[in-house]
This record gives sequence, structure tokens and C-alpha cells, in this order.
Amino acid sequence: MATIKDVAKLAGVSPSTVSRVIAGSNRISLETKNRVRKAMEQLNYVPNAIARSLARSHTHTIGFALSRRADQAFSNPFFSEVMRGMSTVAQARGYNILLSISINPEDELSKCLQLVRERRVDGLILSTSRVKDPLIAALSEEGAPFVVIGRCLERPVLSVNNDNVKAGYNATVHLLEEGYREIAYLSGETDLVVTIDRMNGYKQALLERGLPLVEERIGVADFSEQDGYEALCQMKERGVSFDAVVASDDLLALGALRFAERYGLRVPEDLGIVGFNDTPLMVYTHPPLTSVRILSYELGVEAMDLLIDALENPDKKRLKKEVVLPSELIVRGSSRRREKEK
Repeated sequence: MATIKDVAKLAGVSPSTVSRVIAGSNRISLETKNRVRKAMEQLNYVPNAIARSLARSHTHTIGFALSRRADQAFSNPFFSEVMRGMSTVAQARGYNILLSISINPEDELSKCLQLVRERRVDGLILSTSRVKDPLIAALSEEGAPFVVIGRCLERPVLSVNNDNVKAGYNATVHLLEEGYREIAYLSGETDLVVTIDRMNGYKQALLERGLPLVEERIGVADFSEQDGYEALCQMKERGVSFDAVVASDDLLALGALRFAERYGLRVPEDLGIVGFNDTPLMVYTHPPLTSVRILSYELGVEAMDLLIDALENPDKKRLKKEVVLPSELIVRGSSRRREKEK
């Protein structure tokens, strides 16, 4: 197999000149370029893609960081929709996507820094953000281009987000207007900014209506049906009463439906349920699930466009830019109690 030294010898130039020709340098004469290309053709030499990207200082590859178990990442339709949006833009603009899945935040930090330092990616899209997020801090210190899906509490960064406080507020107000008064909240990990924002909207709605905030009605769970089910079972076993649930993810809401079935509760008459993300299958549950429609595909589109724009216009990555997308509460049978009572 021919090497770069073989090409250099045949073309009568140095290996570094061959590298510059491969990298598309403007400092090499047309005559020399043609001679090198002819030598490459004669030797059937194919440039190494990684070496070429290092020479050009870019890879046309974007990393997408997911910190969760693989089975959770791919069972949640939110992430597949985000990736679909990202892929649409990446394909149109000539970029590839490298998926990095980590088991915990520490592993995510290590893997992402390795990708950046080894120059295997041009930039990163982070699937979520945490309070005092060490990954965001480390990438900022490295000067690495990145975009957060969500928002950062501590520093200005490029981000694409929903108004999750408003969405949590609207979901809770809807249940209150349907006549529910003892509303539980199923939370994700408590250090996730998205969890905090949706919970703050829930709390705001209760306080505005003069209802007590009962901490025992807030359950913490991973974003899975099983964890949502177990969290509500534990709540009931502790003697905590509730007549409705705001679930911060549709998978948790499916756990609430399973909980209702176990205890013989009618939905929505005995238990109202609202989820988040409005994944397509929610319309086929029994009853169909009320959910906050998050524009997951558009989140991916905006995040990828924002990052590539920053890469192709480097000054832009130094500016704070937060894209906030709208959300919409889609009301279905799992919470429409007043119509049931007519």
C-alpha cells in the first residue's frame, strides 16, 4: 500500500508538501499540485481521513453527548427526534454526527474532553445541562465550540431551550381548572436544569392559586415507566394523597397510568395525568394522554444550525445566544375531567 512518502518521492517533493496539497493549501503552486495529484493517482494513494482533518484543523464531525444508560437513551422518543432534527441539518450542511453515550456525568466529562482534545470532533451538542455543570465549565475553559439543549444557570453559552417554567405552570393550571386540588409532581434527577424549571412552574401555579406546596407530593425518578410507577406506589404507601400527576416526561406518565390500573383508579375521574414531550404513541394509550408538546425535532435542527454557524463564523461562538422554542399543552382524555362529568 502506497504511503505519503512514496507519493512525495514520485512527485519530487517533500512529504510535508504532499500533506499541504491534500489539505488544500493555497500556498502550493498549481504545477506542484498537479504533479502531486498525478503521483497519487499513479500509486492509487488514498489520503487518510483523520490525518487530513488534522491538517485542515477540522473534521466536519459534530459530537452529540448523551449521559444515560443506552437502553434509556434509545427507549425515549425525545432523543431520537432530537437526533432526527440534528441529522437533517448535518446532512444538508456536509457534517457527520458522532454519538457519545456515557453512563454518568463523570464518564461524559472524560469522553467529551477526549473527543475535543484529540480533535475528533469540531464541536459538541450536549443533550442536557445540570446545576454547576462540570462539563460546561470544562468545555468553556478549553475554548471548545458547543451548544446546550436546555440552558446553563451559571454562564452565558449557546443554547436551544423550551420555556420549561411556563410549560410546567400551564400543565399544572390545566389540572387545577379541571378541578384537581392535590397534584403530585414526578421529577427527573434533581440536578437537571429542565427538571428544576418544570418543577418551578408547577410550584408557581399552586402558590398563585393559594394551594399548599406539599413536598411529599414530589417524587424523584429516572425517566422511565418503571420508575414513574414505583415513585407513585411509594408515595401512596407513605400515605400521601393525590388526585392528579404532572409527570416531567411521558415515560413517567405511562408509569402513572400503570399505577392507576394497579389500584383500580379511573383516569381521569379519580386521577388526572399530564406528561411532557407528547411523543406520538401517547394518543394510543387508554385513555389518550394529555401532554406538553415539546418541539423535539426542531430542538435538534436549531442546535445543529447554531453550532455549525458558530464553527463557520468563529466570532459567533463567543456570544451568548439562547434560542427559546414554544411549547403547547395538548389536552386529551387523561385529564379532561369536566367533560366526563357532564
